[in-house]
Amino acid sequence: MNKQELVVRVIRGAREYSIGTVLFHQAVGQFLGINVTDMKCLDLITLKGSASPSELAQHTGLSTGATTAMIDRLEKAKLVVRHRHPEDRRGTTVALSKEAARKLPTLFESLSRAMERLASSYSKTELEVLVDFFSKVALLWMTEREMLQRRYTKMSVSC
Repeated sequence: MNKQELVVRVIRGAREYSIGTVLFHQAVGQFLGINVTDMKCLDLITLKGSASPSELAQHTGLSTGATTAMIDRLEKAKLVVRHRHPEDRRGTTVALSKEAARKLPTLFESLSRAMERLASSYSKTELEVLVDFFSKVALLWMTEREMLQRRYTKMSVSC
C-alpha cells in the first residue's frame, strides 16, 4: 500500500473509531436515561475529577444555558453533584455522584479490559506513535470545532 492509501485508511479508521465511540456512549446513556452529549460531559468530569459549569461549557461548546440544563439533567439522574467552588464562593463545581462512581465503571469494565489488551499488543514505539496521533487529533477536533462555531455564529448574525 502506498502512503496516500495508508492516509485514507487512517482517516477512515479515525472516523469509524469516532462512530463506535459515540454509539457506545449512546448505548450507555440509554441505560442511564441520558443523551450522548450528557455522557460526554460525564466523561469530561471523570477525566478532570470535577469541573465548573463554565469549564464544561467551554469544553463542550454548549451555551451556558444549555450547559446548566445538562447539569440539571445529570443531577436529576443522580449522576453528578454540585459543590461550592473551593476558590470562588459564588461559583460551583460539578463532580460525579457516588452512584455514578459506582455505576460507570461496571458499564465500561469490559471495554476497558479489551482496550488494555489491544493497546498492550503494540510495541513501545508503536504506542508512542499512537499517543502522538491521538494527542494531535484531540487538538485538531477542538480547533476545528471552534472554527466551525465561529463561522456558524458569524453566519447566524448576518442572517
